[in-house]
Amino acid sequence: MTDTEMLLAKYDDQMRGAPPTLAAGLVHEQDGPLLRIVGQHRGLVTGPRDLGVRGTELDRLIARQRDYFAGRGEALEWKTRGHDTPADVVDRLRAAGFVPEDRETVLIGRTEELAVRQPALPRGVALRRVTADADMRRIAAMESAVWGGDWSWLADDLIGRVAADPGEIAIHVAEADGEVVSAAWLVFRGGTEFAGLWGGSTLADWRGQGIYRSLVAVRARLAADRGVRYLHVDASDDSAPILLRLGFRAVTTTTPYVWTPPGS
Repeated sequence: MTDTEMLLAKYDDQMRGAPPTLAAGLVHEQDGPLLRIVGQHRGLVTGPRDLGVRGTELDRLIARQRDYFAGRGEALEWKTRGHDTPADVVDRLRAAGFVPEDRETVLIGRTEELAVRQPALPRGVALRRVTADADMRRIAAMESAVWGGDWSWLADDLIGRVAADPGEIAIHVAEADGEVVSAAWLVFRGGTEFAGLWGGSTLADWRGQGIYRSLVAVRARLAADRGVRYLHVDASDDSAPILLRLGFRAVTTTTPYVWTPPGS
């Protein structure tokens, strides 16, 4: 088994089930092979590497998820991975009205290797770990500016995670003159060798200056201090090259397929 195959096997074994801690108001349910998380800004469905169903049985499973969230008037994200089987699940999702969003690369890095050195920050920029509700709203406002949409739901999500278990999430902002210019968070996953890196969006004027790399390094150090062996990231095309240069290994891809209620 190659190193990449070993990392992918660990990912499949440890990162596919229900998270050990859910924010207040969220619940997870099992529907056959699928894990369904309900109560966030849109529903989430994910499954094992092999769903174990084929053909019309798979079509019925897909329709059942769509109809469940249609009854709630909510959108639904079905998280697919590039190495999953059956391979035609994505064709069947499209046929059921799901639309793919941008594909991301699943990267895994060894924590100790990533925690060695933190690059210098630009003059006037400082990193700060935050827990206050007001800071979560500032993060959401920054994300809205970066992506040109309404990301106010993110504040509620982060506030809920901190309230549910403040020891399982570490949120950092990069600030300049009191403005949040970037933010990222580390999510621990009890009972596994992994923690996840999330966020990392940066305002356009502050990109390419080492802020993203600094946020990776500070979170890697936190994870190493907790004895976490691996960091995993669902990386966009913008961040993947940076992370690969830092020593992450690409193990597969992930693409969200989203169904949205008519008229939403």
